[in-house]
Amino acid sequence: MTGRVALPVVHRAMVASLATNIRQGGTSAQCWKYDLSQDRSLGGSVRIGQSQGSFLTHRSTNLLRPAAAAISVEQDDVNTYLPKGDMWSVHKFGGTCMGTPQRIQSVADIVLSDSSERKLVIVSAMSKVTDMMYNLVHKAQSRDDSYMIALEEVFEKHMAAAKDLLDGEDLASFLSQLHSDVSSLRAMLSAIYIAGHATESFSDFVVGHGELWSAQMLSYAIKKSGAPCSWMDTREVLVVKPSGPNQVDPDYLESEKRLQKWFSRQPAEIIVATGFIASTAENIPTTLKRDGSDFSAAIIGSLVRARQVTIWTDVDGVFSADPRKVSEAVILSTLSYQEAWEMSYFGANVLHPRTIIPVMKDNIPIVIRNMFNISAPGTMICRQPANDNGDLDACVKSFATIDNLALVNVEGTGMAGVPGTSSAIFSVVKDVGANVIMISQASSEHSICFAVPEKEVAAVSAALHVRFREALAAGRLSKVEVINGCSILAVVGLRMASTPGVSAMLFDALAKANINVRAIAQGFFLSKTTLAVGIIGPGLIGGTLLNQLKDQAAVLKENMNIDLRVIGITGSSTMLLSDTGIDLTQWKELLRKEAEPADLANFVRHMSDNHVFPNKVLVDCTADTSVASHYYDWLKKGIHVITPNKKANSGPLDRYLKLRTLQRASYTHYFYEATVGAGLPIISTLRGLLETGDKILRIEGIFSGTLSYIFNNFEGTRTFSNVVAEAKEAGYTEPDPRDDLSGTDVARKVIILARESGLTLELSDIPVKSLVPEALASCSSADEFMQKLPSFDEDWAKQRSEAEAAGEVLRYVGVVDAVNQKGQVELRRYKRDHPFAQLSGSDNIIAFTTSRYKEQPLIVRGPGAGAEVTAGGVFCDMLRLASSLGAPS
Repeated sequence: MTGRVALPVVHRAMVASLATNIRQGGTSAQCWKYDLSQDRSLGGSVRIGQSQGSFLTHRSTNLLRPAAAAISVEQDDVNTYLPKGDMWSVHKFGGTCMGTPQRIQSVADIVLSDSSERKLVIVSAMSKVTDMMYNLVHKAQSRDDSYMIALEEVFEKHMAAAKDLLDGEDLASFLSQLHSDVSSLRAMLSAIYIAGHATESFSDFVVGHGELWSAQMLSYAIKKSGAPCSWMDTREVLVVKPSGPNQVDPDYLESEKRLQKWFSRQPAEIIVATGFIASTAENIPTTLKRDGSDFSAAIIGSLVRARQVTIWTDVDGVFSADPRKVSEAVILSTLSYQEAWEMSYFGANVLHPRTIIPVMKDNIPIVIRNMFNISAPGTMICRQPANDNGDLDACVKSFATIDNLALVNVEGTGMAGVPGTSSAIFSVVKDVGANVIMISQASSEHSICFAVPEKEVAAVSAALHVRFREALAAGRLSKVEVINGCSILAVVGLRMASTPGVSAMLFDALAKANINVRAIAQGFFLSKTTLAVGIIGPGLIGGTLLNQLKDQAAVLKENMNIDLRVIGITGSSTMLLSDTGIDLTQWKELLRKEAEPADLANFVRHMSDNHVFPNKVLVDCTADTSVASHYYDWLKKGIHVITPNKKANSGPLDRYLKLRTLQRASYTHYFYEATVGAGLPIISTLRGLLETGDKILRIEGIFSGTLSYIFNNFEGTRTFSNVVAEAKEAGYTEPDPRDDLSGTDVARKVIILARESGLTLELSDIPVKSLVPEALASCSSADEFMQKLPSFDEDWAKQRSEAEAAGEVLRYVGVVDAVNQKGQVELRRYKRDHPFAQLSGSDNIIAFTTSRYKEQPLIVRGPGAGAEVTAGGVFCDMLRLASSLGAPS
């Protein structure tokens, strides 16, 4: 059977949005009807004309939540294993290739001629259809009545194509579906017309129909030959999440699960899939944005570990230069991933750089071929193409240009040797929203010039003059100069850097052409953001972080242009130093055999004096107060600091304020996400709320993974001492459980969040209800404490019984009361339907009540303890630092 998708389904988020728009528009039209005849507490159905979709309601909030069934992902057991590997070949055909019935048949012939055991075919909408669909939405929300005529044109185009291409039952089946879809679209567009507005989700839902129809037509065309074929609505499979303006990132793990589930129902040897469209994690339709169909092919190729991904176009391959500008341009037989990436960045019509990422990680070649000239072999893009010869000409693969640029030159003797000057300059450019195409910098930052589009240079220049007004007036900066009318010429070749004489040839040719070179940047796009790292405390968290760095280093270099070099590791007794980077595959052995006596001052001096790497960061993985006391000095030296150590931010208030003042005034960074929630985004969430103008009213949470585990398991007939012993045995507690039960660690997290929220509190201002019985506080050892703890089980059992009788549970929480400027840590009781009562294991949960999130708090929940997640949180801060220093984000 063919892939089932209920095309008339309209997603619930859209329904709610449209209903709101209609109500706000003041119309009395009743075009959307809700049928809640089913169980209202658990779910119901939403009817829109002939369209129907399921929804689930959240019991406590009654908010509509999309159900997985909305995109027909059944919850059946997986019966058929999804094969992966070289048996798969992936083909992608764009709108031009799918432009007419004759071309669709040619596509079918190409697919059938492929001898691969299994084939996945990704298709775009027919030529011009995507633009037609966007135009439908634009007309409807502009209340232009002609949208109905435009919809009829879309219908006629596809009906005519189907009648030319198909016959019999296949034609009848397709036309029936087409009629149904157009009827549903007519209803939706009518609602958009009434509302006068369409959200991005609505627009994506409408536009995606072009791919749905082309995929169905091609699958029928292939089946005419007798070959088994299914078609796939990739909204059932591809899950993406927003990662920036007009950009999404694939969720590979969830997508792989959904692909396996889909394949278990329809294990065809040929699958025709829709390009461009996908779904969010909440099953809301979305798209892959620019060059989305190519991206779809790369993602799916990665999911099945395909032998090859072939992108079919209307050109013979990738040219060595723009043939409109260089008549002698030739088709390249091979390119490396990096070369293709560089060419794309500098304007060549190859592939969008993000298309390369999914296949590059699995070493899957991409081949660019011409559907209209099948005899042409095309261009293969792969990891390291074989070089036919080693002469000078061969190492330069291609040329690409970007025109209509302006060069901005910031110059001054006062810039030399001042850390963070370039960071300040590009922060200004970022705030303006300008796109920096190229950077060239003199030594010691004496002068920095960079290229931006001419249309953006006026705003950049004005912003730089405002930001550096005092430096210009004092003479530390001599000028901010703008040079208009520039172009970038990019010379691309993987072997250029290792081949002498390339630059001489290039500049000789430019000189003969009477071209003046204003700035040079070698390997700009391929160069790496290198970060020299010093690890303090290679214990449980630090050691785990080092292992994570070891496992991920190659991927970061390859995919994100980030080069993390650990040049120092120090413990309490020994330290290991390197000028260029420690081999992390054997860091433990090296630390044991080649280490020298630990000396923190010498360790920091080693970092500070290293001139090989301009960017340095110290990562404090200890819980040591004395180490934390040095952060201020390190930041003053221009060394960034990252830490899970709570001591600095929960220590004396005057030191904390001094540290934060320096951080804000300097160009060095101080990141400490892992101090509160290990790997959970607690600090970044709080900052995001504050920076966007929200007002914090209250923060309440279960901040201790240890105490979360204890009270999640303290139920039934279990004794408190037994649960504590179990937690200790499992490694959840400190060696002495009193360190956890005292509540001091929770208090430190509360004070950190309170200070982040603007409260000026000392740790001593936080009242803490200790769980350690007063009589046991003076026990001389942990063993003695554990032996005597059972004598208090009766008291704990009584508290639990009282809570259970009231339908409540016990939870140990920390609270920041921003309204009343105070905080506290105590044992509280919560009703069983409260989110705090729903935890399991050692999960943490934090609820932010703010001006925006007043009725229903913003909740962050997940593992809040453990070496892996804590080290992962520190690792994320390292990548955040690399991003702020210029790495792709």
